[in-house]
Amino acid sequence: MEKVDDITIILGRGRDSNSYVIGDALIDPGSGQDIDYLKSSIQEAGIKMDDINKIVNTHCHFDHMGADKQLQDEYGYEIYMHPLDKQLVEQKDEEATVAASFGMTVPDLDIKDLNEGDEINGYEVIHTPGHTQGGICLTNGKSLISGDTIFSGGNFGRTDLPTGNSQQMKESIKKISDLDVIQLFPGHGPYAISTVAEQVSLALMIASRL
Repeated sequence: MEKVDDITIILGRGRDSNSYVIGDALIDPGSGQDIDYLKSSIQEAGIKMDDINKIVNTHCHFDHMGADKQLQDEYGYEIYMHPLDKQLVEQKDEEATVAASFGMTVPDLDIKDLNEGDEINGYEVIHTPGHTQGGICLTNGKSLISGDTIFSGGNFGRTDLPTGNSQQMKESIKKISDLDVIQLFPGHGPYAISTVAEQVSLALMIASRL
């Protein structure tokens, strides 16, 4: 567990995504298969589970949102997701949510819409399709929580899964490059607090070849 500015960072283990806490919002709690690690990491950061009241999912893949059901049932958290990905969860699409690859089914969830331009604790929602049709990032102008749209080191999310789209990915990375953020907190792997512009430029160059 680490913290940069107002972002508490919980690096994912195994196939789980990284998780982040900003104020009362938990972003991408993972698959739920290692939920004790998630809870203990949050508590080690001095945050009580009851201090959190909402989950924000950067997209609908199970390694990011599989824990939503357990947390909503246990703590009553509200769940937020872009409506294009929300509909895949509501349709219980096990391929588009990659639940099938975890040997899991899609749970019943009460999800609220999170659209481009909405704000979560000072972070603006940006719609960044490409990895999934309803992928989002969050930015406060300095930091970017990027889900699986873009990773540290110039990598970006795969576009060959259901609802992925290489042209949309190029456009989303271009959108990110226009933000001039200086800190990057991705859905998997290490975060970056230096040379972020160069890493985003590299991603844009590689994506332009898709």
